[in-house]
Amino acid sequence: MSDSNLDSYVVRPIRPDEWRAVKELRLVALQDPAAPVAFLETYEKALTHPDSFWQERAAGSSHGGEARQFVAEAADGTWVGSAVVLIEKAGSTDWAGFSVERDQGHIVGVFVRPEWRGSGVTKGLFEAGVEWAWERGVEAVRLIVHEDNPRAQGFYRKVGFVPTGKTVPLPGQEGEIELEFVLEKP
Repeated sequence: MSDSNLDSYVVRPIRPDEWRAVKELRLVALQDPAAPVAFLETYEKALTHPDSFWQERAAGSSHGGEARQFVAEAADGTWVGSAVVLIEKAGSTDWAGFSVERDQGHIVGVFVRPEWRGSGVTKGLFEAGVEWAWERGVEAVRLIVHEDNPRAQGFYRKVGFVPTGKTVPLPGQEGEIELEFVLEKP
C-alpha cells in the first residue's frame, strides 16, 4: 500500500446488513498481537458465535440507539478500523458492575489494521464517536484501557482523554487492571 492511499478513507456508521464485515474485522482485531490487552474477548470465543450474534450486533450498533459502531472505510471498500460508542445512562450499572453516575459515552472495541496505524484513522474514528455521543446529550465520554497498553494510553491522552484514577479489575485475570480515561464535554 502506498502512502498516498493512507489518506483515502471515510469514517461512517455501519449499516445493519454489514454484519459479515463486522465479524471479519472483529476476528482480525482479535488476532492482533495487542489483542490480549486490548479486548476482553478472545479469537477462539468469537469464532463460536453464530451468524445471528453478528447480525444482532450489527443491527444494534447501526441505528444509533444506545450503541453506534463507526468504521473507517478505504477507497476500495476495505474496513481499515472501527470503534464502538455505548451510551451509559446515569443510575445504570456498567459492564464491570460499577454504578454509572452520569449520562456518558463509553468507547470500546477500538481497532485499526496495522498498516493504517499512524495515518489518522484512529483520530477520525474518535472524532466521529465523540461527536455522536455529544449529540446524544452525554456529559462525558470514557474508555477503559489495560495498564499494560501504553501505546493506546498515549493516543488517548493525545486526543484529550485524561486518567481519572479509577481502576477496573479484569475478570479472570488475577492482579491485572484497566484504567479509566475520560473526556469531559466542553
